[in-house]
Amino acid sequence: MAIIKRIGPTSALKIGFVMYALVGLLAGLFCSVIALAGIPFGPHAYMPFKGIFGLLPLILCPLLYGIIGSIVTVLGAFIYNFASRWVGGLEMDIH
Repeated sequence: MAIIKRIGPTSALKIGFVMYALVGLLAGLFCSVIALAGIPFGPHAYMPFKGIFGLLPLILCPLLYGIIGSIVTVLGAFIYNFASRWVGGLEMDIH
């Protein structure tokens, strides 16, 4: 039985960024498909940069999800570290 007494904030930051960026990539792909599907039904025929607006979620969603998710993960690590001082940590079986 191993006890996790502390989570490193920088480790949590890196893992949180990668995990949430991957989730953001899926969300960006979904939003991009919806945006590209709606372009032909726009209010006017001439829309400059119409392809850019459809692909913008593929860039913004992973970046924003990654930044916000890593901040939340670091806050969670700080809260865990604070709580584990009182309770004693999380017990895990590692095989």
